[in-house]
Order: sequence, then C-alpha cells, then structure tokens
Amino acid sequence: MRTILMAAAAALWLPMAAHAQGAEVAFGGGLKQDTTLPVEIGSDQLQVNQADGTAVFSGNVRVAQGPMRLGAQSVRVEYAPGGGAIRRLHASGGVTLANGSEAAEAKQAVYTIESGEVVMTGDVLLTQGPNTLAGQKLVIDLTAGTGRMEGRVQTVFQPGKAP
Repeated sequence: MRTILMAAAAALWLPMAAHAQGAEVAFGGGLKQDTTLPVEIGSDQLQVNQADGTAVFSGNVRVAQGPMRLGAQSVRVEYAPGGGAIRRLHASGGVTLANGSEAAEAKQAVYTIESGEVVMTGDVLLTQGPNTLAGQKLVIDLTAGTGRMEGRVQTVFQPGKAP
C-alpha cells in the first residue's frame, strides 16, 4: 500500500514540478548530435545575398545533419565571415526538429552550428516517447544532449515509462 501511495504522489508531483517557469530536460540521446557533420538543405526556392553573407531557403525546407532533421517554411542561413562555413540557421514557420523518438515543434528556431545550441521559441512542444513538455522557449545543447524549457512549462509524464 505504501508503494502505491508513493507512486501516486510521484505521479502527481512530477507534472507540477515541471509546471514552474523553467525545467531542465534530459534527452535520451535522441537530440544529441555530432555538430561537425555536413548540413544538407533542400527547398522550393533559394535567394542568396552576397552583400550580407546570407541565403534564404523557402518553401518546404528540409535540413539534415546526420540523423537529425529540421523542417520549416523558411530557413535563413548565416555564413561565417569569409564565406563557406555556416554560422547559424534561422528557421521560421512550423519548425520541427526530430531525431529518433524525440521531436520538438516551435514557431521559430536558431541553430548555432559551432556551439551546437538550438533555441526554439513560440509555443514549443517537446515529445519524448509517450511524454510531452510544453513551454515558450527550449534551449538545446546538442553536443551534451541536454536542454532547458522556459516560460510556463507544462508536462505530461506517463508513469512507469522511460522517455
């Protein structure tokens, strides 16, 4: 009986604990990423601006880096000074980031390649297997496989199931 009460208390406490203003997120390896892999981009259209060192991919944009996939309506690529290397990807419009059984959705995302940081903002929803976590901002460290959800965080954990 005591075990059942403890399990019930934990099931009630976990969602409330993540209902605060910020929550640390441990990824099950799904959003851990080798940021040195090549970045492949496909889209319906491309506009290049040599003056400011950017390129804008629009319409059904798909970005791949190893097993990680990012989809959006528009992705602006910011190149490092001197050209060649990608510095940042600015994605907007129905952004989805997926790898394995973990996926995150948001209105916008900025991926800084060198640091391996992805900042997703605007109605963020993270799905880890049967569990979900929602907030306004998700900061992911792809090299460490960790993250932090901020902004009126709400969660649903499935008791007894690992993410």
